[in-house]
Amino acid sequence: MSATTTSEVTTSVSLTAAPSSGKMRLDGQPTNYGDFRDDLNRDGYVVIKGAVPRERADAYSDAFYSYLEGFGLGYDRKDSSTVRRANLPVLNEKGMILAYAVTHEKWVWDIRGEPGVVEAFEKVYDDKDLLVSFDVVNVGFANREDLPENKPWPHQDQDPAKAGFRCLQGLVNLNPCGPNDGGLIVCRGGHILSEQFHKDMADEPRIPAWTPEWFGFTERGMQWLKDHGLEWVKVCADPGDLILWDSRLPHYNVPTQTQQDRFAVYTCFMPVADATQEDLIRKKDAFERRLGTTHWPNAKHVAGTNVATRDGKECSKSRHRPVQEPVLNERTYRLTGIPYIKSEA
Repeated sequence: MSATTTSEVTTSVSLTAAPSSGKMRLDGQPTNYGDFRDDLNRDGYVVIKGAVPRERADAYSDAFYSYLEGFGLGYDRKDSSTVRRANLPVLNEKGMILAYAVTHEKWVWDIRGEPGVVEAFEKVYDDKDLLVSFDVVNVGFANREDLPENKPWPHQDQDPAKAGFRCLQGLVNLNPCGPNDGGLIVCRGGHILSEQFHKDMADEPRIPAWTPEWFGFTERGMQWLKDHGLEWVKVCADPGDLILWDSRLPHYNVPTQTQQDRFAVYTCFMPVADATQEDLIRKKDAFERRLGTTHWPNAKHVAGTNVATRDGKECSKSRHRPVQEPVLNERTYRLTGIPYIKSEA
């Protein structure tokens, strides 16, 4: 299939998903892959250098800035005084853009389809039949005076009742991200002790969440992690680096202490074999309506709308479709899951 706009893709490709028998266990036991997987297994996270070539990473960063300026609300990348809520699309306190069909912008899909990104997940799952999440993007501005405070929210993105490695999260970093710049912070090795943690802390009430696939750590939980020798690490990365982490790994993001803006595009994949036909049909509907999902590529949770709300009212710049529709090739089209939907006899 040659490159095409998604509106032109109307037929299914006959594909059968192979089982992911070689999927990593991520149990912390010594491994000898001889590549990034050894670090991922030991620490629960890893930075893959240059997964996206620097020239293209810089172009994606420029596209991100242009996207923000394109709302016509007054934001100008060259003027930090324009970093104001009124001048920007609606961001949540963590810096995520949840609406405006941003999850299906062309530049976002182009990042998902970068060979160095897809191939990393193929290695972890030992599977080329993958789905990608329709996840959001994140912007952490250096000037946050007028933006909601980004308070620590240590959490896991996995239901404690479902033990073991289930999902690998990821993000492509687009701007320099040093030790004092905004970005991801992780509790190194926490994935290995996750099952023990939840057994020991089973009597503690959970922080309320909208999905069971999220668990927040209380002060008591944070103390447990510390008492078991686990330390929090700020993850540093260059433009074009891919950060991967086990969904059981405690993590959150921190605001910058410098003048460097943070740009990240979440890129999470899982084997098609781990999704049901119902999942794929729901995912197809989300794709066709340009709706987003969480980081779970099987689309268990789909956003109900692309409409953004500002101060209790619909944002004047709300939109239901991307500014630039994605252009998918054969590989990225397969990542939507649509070709794997079985035709009824």
